[in-house]
Amino acid sequence: MDSLSYKTISANAATVTKEWVLIDANGEVLGRLASQIAKILRGKNKPCYTPHADCGDYVVVINAEKVKLTGKKMTDKVYTRHTGYPGGQRYATPADYLAKKPTFLIEKAVKGMLPRTRLGAVLLKNLKVYAGEEHPHAAQSPKTVKLNEIK
Repeated sequence: MDSLSYKTISANAATVTKEWVLIDANGEVLGRLASQIAKILRGKNKPCYTPHADCGDYVVVINAEKVKLTGKKMTDKVYTRHTGYPGGQRYATPADYLAKKPTFLIEKAVKGMLPRTRLGAVLLKNLKVYAGEEHPHAAQSPKTVKLNEIK
């Protein structure tokens, strides 16, 4: 029997095949949607997953303004930011962000589920979020994925 019958394969930028994935956020719960998007961006749904490499796919999310939050989170949850000036603390609810910038909720939720490293910053650039049905990535012919089909 050959002693080297199994070899560990480590993916890198040259060997990985990146695809385009389209996800419709219409009626989806924000946290469950964000965790599945983070899994695809990271490449954890592929057999060639390597923790230190960008082996995930590009993700296009449409209908970001139609995402749901359970319970009273739409009005009770608070996002805090600071302007950098004294007394510059600002508060906003998800309802405020859906009115002003609907893509913010998905981007913020996915960013929180990615690593806080240079790799996480690169992975976040592979996420494209759009408020409506239209997106400019039709030339890449993204594959439509349902959330319950992701393993």
